[in-house]
Amino acid sequence: MKKTFIILISVLLGMNHHLNAKNMESLDKKQQTIVVIAAHTAAGNPDALKTGLSKGLDVGLTVNQIKEILVHLYAYTGFPRSLQGINTFMTVLNERKAKGIHNETGADASPITDPRDKYARGKENLEKLTGRHETQITGANAFAPAIDQFLKEHLFADIFERDVLTFQERELVTISALSAMKGVEPMLQSHINMGMNTGLTEKQLDEVMTLIGSAIDTGQEKTGRQLLKQVTESRNNKQ
Repeated sequence: MKKTFIILISVLLGMNHHLNAKNMESLDKKQQTIVVIAAHTAAGNPDALKTGLSKGLDVGLTVNQIKEILVHLYAYTGFPRSLQGINTFMTVLNERKAKGIHNETGADASPITDPRDKYARGKENLEKLTGRHETQITGANAFAPAIDQFLKEHLFADIFERDVLTFQERELVTISALSAMKGVEPMLQSHINMGMNTGLTEKQLDEVMTLIGSAIDTGQEKTGRQLLKQVTESRNNKQ
């Protein structure tokens, strides 16, 4: 009887571990709202963005985390969309304050203590994201070296090193924004791969595309899924 009980407990614990593992593969509520906030900011949908921002605060995103999402987006959607998003967020915070709703401020970005120059730090961060060591600059970066410098020193050093968001959260923001925009498929494909390098799973990214379909456009959802399939197949073939 005792042996049977031990076996039963082991089976139940195994089932619980399996269910927890499955749940961990799905986007949590904070990640879902990150997708929605980034997508509506990129698409320029202020009314829908207001709802997404308020939902983000309700599920536990801090004020500083949402600020960081909106600031991060300027590198991918431009200052107009980013500033519109920030102004929309200010409106949301004022409305919630008037209703007596408390919002958690959260931590500020930590000071950068790495003594190396920004180009070296940005290059290293980019290599972590792509999983490739860059021996020489190529393509657009070689054609216009200024953009290579701006990307590495500003985007992948100044912005990505701000620890208010993790690399994975920043890639989730970027993928969501690019998925909501037309004509940026090569960049989206690249960032899907980077996102998977940070630990985002195929299932989670498929959920991102479902959210894009609901929030933005089913055509954009279809494009995103096609690119996700291409990236997944390419990664599987390299294994």
